[in-house]
Formats: sequence, structure tokens, C-alpha cells
Amino acid sequence: MRQNFGQTDYGCIPGATREGDQMRFTADIPYGADAAVQIYEKKSGKLLLEQKFPADAKYGNLRTVTVSGLPLPDVVYDYRIQDETVCDPYAKILTGDETQPKRRCAFSTAQYDWGSDAFPRIPYERAIMYHLHVRNFTRHPKSMVRHKGTFLGLQEKVPYLKNLGINQVKLMPIYEPAPDAHEKEKEHPLLANQRPNCWGYGAGSYFAPRRLFAATDDPIKEVKDMVRVFHQNGIELIMELFFETGTPIRMILDCLTYWVSEYHIDGFHIMGNGELGRYLMGDPVLAQTKLIVDNASFAADAPEGLRTFAEANDGFLMDMRRILKGDEGMLESFAWRVRRNSGKFAMINYITNHDGFTLNDLVSYDQKHNEENGEQNRDGANYNFSWNCGQEGPSRKKTVTALRKKQMKNAFLLMLLSQGTPMILAGDEFGNSQNGNNNPYCLDNEVSWVDWNACRRHPDMVEFVKQAIAFRKKHRVLSMAEEFLLTDYKSCGYPDLSYHSSRAWYGGFEYNSRQLGMMYCASYAGEEEFLYVAYNLHPQEQELALPKLPAGMTWYLAADTSQNGFLEEPQKIEESRTRFFPARSVTILLGKKESKE
Repeated sequence: MRQNFGQTDYGCIPGATREGDQMRFTADIPYGADAAVQIYEKKSGKLLLEQKFPADAKYGNLRTVTVSGLPLPDVVYDYRIQDETVCDPYAKILTGDETQPKRRCAFSTAQYDWGSDAFPRIPYERAIMYHLHVRNFTRHPKSMVRHKGTFLGLQEKVPYLKNLGINQVKLMPIYEPAPDAHEKEKEHPLLANQRPNCWGYGAGSYFAPRRLFAATDDPIKEVKDMVRVFHQNGIELIMELFFETGTPIRMILDCLTYWVSEYHIDGFHIMGNGELGRYLMGDPVLAQTKLIVDNASFAADAPEGLRTFAEANDGFLMDMRRILKGDEGMLESFAWRVRRNSGKFAMINYITNHDGFTLNDLVSYDQKHNEENGEQNRDGANYNFSWNCGQEGPSRKKTVTALRKKQMKNAFLLMLLSQGTPMILAGDEFGNSQNGNNNPYCLDNEVSWVDWNACRRHPDMVEFVKQAIAFRKKHRVLSMAEEFLLTDYKSCGYPDLSYHSSRAWYGGFEYNSRQLGMMYCASYAGEEEFLYVAYNLHPQEQELALPKLPAGMTWYLAADTSQNGFLEEPQKIEESRTRFFPARSVTILLGKKESKE
């Protein structure tokens, strides 16, 4: 092997880069530190070469050295900085099991043929997001995939997701956890005998796909194949990335750029440091990449054009959970959440998330049950705005199970009939349960794995969600790009959105009210029909007014969660100024031209 020294260059990006028959190594090394690249034989782990970085750097702290004649792919590397051996934070792939404290960096030099792959570019308001953990989603013995718990396994579920109506998938972290993360967790007295953080939130090797999630020995190709198949089916992929405070902005930009350019990732949910989003606004490489943050108010200053930023916070979750279980004093907040929108940034709306109860558990447990985590039930949120419908945990009582199923259907409509981007937690569509555990971050077992047995037990719930998604997509007034003005700005005789109580055109937002009628004039979305959604989250039947429609039009019943859900064909209802709506139900009426029978 020959060793040649290179020079740090202004445009140099850290990491290992192939240049002809040479490998160029660039690293951020503290001023004055003694540092070297260490090359090992991959199979034996034998140290073959230690090549020192030059003492001087021409740009900041970046130092570069090139090495020729490396027998790729039979060698791996790491860095020695002073007396500490560390992984390259820009490594594209890591070797070995992630529980091993000493992992090394491998070389990624293979070319990938993307063919005609193209980014779907789905507007936020037209997206139906599905949130999952790659391993947990297909790890269950009954998941009906060959490659369980892997990127290939997820790829096998594309037909299921597409059939459900999903066109956007948000992945919990798929990058390698920090090589020493497991060792650090062992230092915590409560976690000494626990598994590592299975979810992967935290610092890590941000450029390397997680080997644990790979069915083959080539996680890079596996992820790229997965992305290409998703894109072929019109589905976007969003990655969650957790950057701790202090992570260099340059590294974050390099990371996002790398995943977009090398993996064709459609967007990112940037977590950990809430201020990062504003630093990414205006970056030309990310100009059409979706960027989700916890607070996107800064994006109100963004220039006119494509909405790239979206906001995901628990405000929608908390308000919708409270109205769902029947809390008083929530009606105004509820109405605002349903219509909340922005021309500058989108809203991600969810009632469940990876952190907290699943939807089934939300209607089955009043208290968290996290004992299996090994922290004496001290971890996880203490209050979840949940209601067990009369019995804690699983129940065989028909009245309890029927009420729970109705509440789950109500929850889906609260989300899918709201403006913004709805986000479904994986498995909620068929009642997946975690046995009341609202924080199974450290469990890699059937508690955290999505239970595909439930999919076969509850085909009616899957069908309901499928129909609800299709209904949303069909009626564009439910997915507008900008917020409703609550006025008749088109002079068509009706406002874009209006509220109704037992009196037409009067919302009636009294403290003890838990019922509201919302009428949408679909002409504001280029459609002819009217849409009336009656939300009655009160424990008793309630009366709501039905506004008078234009001549020649009448009301038809389209869906009712107190019955079977969506009707195959909307049914005409009797003409009346008011209508009584069942307790704890959501009902959808369509105002359209009367059909001739």
C-alpha cells in the first residue's frame, strides 16, 4: 500500500471518498490533536495501517489524508484522535452488531442504478401519512412477510399500504445509533439489565442505514431498493432524524443533502433541536424537500411558493383526545383544530404517535402499564387524555367492545376530516395494542411489534379506515391548501365553512357543549356538493340544525359511526330543519341534487 498526503480543500466534505484508486479521508480534528486513520482487515480485525493526518488544516479543523491501494471491500477503518479510537461520524456503513462497543466503518463505493425513479412530490394537503418503525412493523410472526423486521419486509407491505390509501410513510430513525449508546445506557441504574433503545432516537451515525434492519449484508442497496419501490407505487418516504443540541449545522445540512441525493428520500422530520428548521429555510438543495418540525411558525416568513415546512406537535393530539372522551370546554379548540391550516406551512395531525398509547389502548386504558420496561412504571406520560370505556384493559363485554370500536372510528374521522396532513400510527387501523404500555422504547418483543393477528380479527376496522381515506381524497374541500375564512368570499350565498348548533348558522360554543355541525360549501374546492359533518361527542343524543340547501338539492346520509360506518350508496333522509344525532358519534351528510328514482 502506498500512502499519499492530500490537501484540505474548501469544498471538501468529511468522510471517506473514493478518488480513482485512492480513498480520501477527511475529518474534523481538534486543533493541535494527534490523529490518524486506522485500516483493518475486515475478517480478522488485524490492524494493517495507521496513517497520520497532517498536523495543519487549510480550512477550519478539517484535515485530509489520501491512501492508495486499499484492497476494497476487504478492509474497514476508524480514526484515532489522541488516545481515543472513534468511528467516522460521516461513515456510510458500519460493521458488526450495534450492541458491540467497538464497531468499525466500511467503505461504500458501489454505484446504484436508479433508472427512471422520480420524487412523487405530493402536496402536504393531499398526503395520507403512515408512521411506523421498520423492525416493529413486520417483526411479528403473523406479519405474512418473508423478511421480517427489515427494509425488505417493509417493501413487501407496499401493496397493503397502497390498498389502504397511504401515499406517505414516516419512518422512525433508520440510521445507526451511536456506537457507544448501548454502553452508556448500561450506566443508568434502572437500565442496567435492559435492552438498548430500540427506537433509535438520539445521536448516531447519521449517514449509515441501520444494519439491524437489513435482511442482507448490504443495507445501503436494501434501502435504495425500498425507496425505489415506494416511489413506483406513488408513496413518499419521510425520515425522522434526531439531532442533539450542539450538532454542527454543517453536518446536519450534509446529512440531509446526502439522504436526498443518495437515497432519494422525500423529506425529514427534524427532532431534538427545535431551532434547526429556521436555519434550513432557503437552502437550495432542500427547496422541494419536505421538512417537518415541532414548531413551524418561523416559516410564515418564507417566500411565496411550494410549501416545504410542516408543523407536528401534540396540540392536535391533546385537544382531539379530550373532545373524544367527552371533556367539557373543548368545543372552540376542537373547531379550530379541524380548520387550522396555513398557506405558508402545513399541519401534521395525529391522535396517536409512537410516543404514547396506540388508538386501541387509548380507548381501553385509563392508566399506563409500563412495568415490562423495567423502570417501575415511572417512564412514559402519566396522563394520556384516555378513557377505557368502562373497564381497564381487554374486555369481553359486548357493550364495552362496541363502544371502543365506535370511539376508534370517531377518532379516525376527527383526524381524516380535519384540514392538514393526517398521520396514522401503524396498526391503529386494525386495533393494534401494546397492552397499555405507552413507552415501549426498549422492548423488541410482541409488546412493541405490530400485531398482524389483529388485522385478521378486525377486517371491518381496516375497511372503515380505507373508506374514510377514500372519502377524504374524493372530497377536496376536506384537504384545502389554505385555511377557511368562514365567509362567503365568492358571493355564492354560502360561506366556505359554517358552524351550527340546534340553531342553524349559530355555533353554540357553550362550556358544556360537546356537539357541533360543520357545513362545507364544496364550490370553494371546485365541487358542486355540500358536506355536513355532525360531531356529537356527548354521552347522550343531541339535536343539530340542518341548514337549508339551494333549490333542487337535498341531504343524503353518507356515514354514521354509530352504525356500520360508510354506506355503499348515500341514502336520502327526510327533510327537516333539525336532526337528532346518536351519542358519541360522527355523522356525514352530503347535500346534492336530488336523484330521480
